[in-house]
Amino acid sequence: MAGAIQDKSRDFAIRIVKCYKYLTEQQKEWVLSKQLLRCGTSIGANTRESRNAQSRLDFLSKLNVALKEADETEYWLDIIHASGYIDDVMYESLEKDCSELVVLLVSIIKKLKES
Repeated sequence: MAGAIQDKSRDFAIRIVKCYKYLTEQQKEWVLSKQLLRCGTSIGANTRESRNAQSRLDFLSKLNVALKEADETEYWLDIIHASGYIDDVMYESLEKDCSELVVLLVSIIKKLKES
């Protein structure tokens, strides 16, 4: 399952980078888009970093940080959408992918805590 979260979060990060490029180049929006870029790519960075965790607790900690970043990403997507910078189609697609990451992270974290 850890491999799946790493692949999905990497793919999501690439989509976020492309969204950032759209927001800055087409919409001329730099402040909100920078927030989205930071947290949206941080999900994958933290799941990737978890591969080299020094302990089970460290592994869990990295995944919890990734979960927090995913939650923050959902927030910025909502703000950017509500502000009219992205349309419904782009928002719903990105939000769906982010929600899937949240569900996957919650599942992994829950299983780790139970075992």
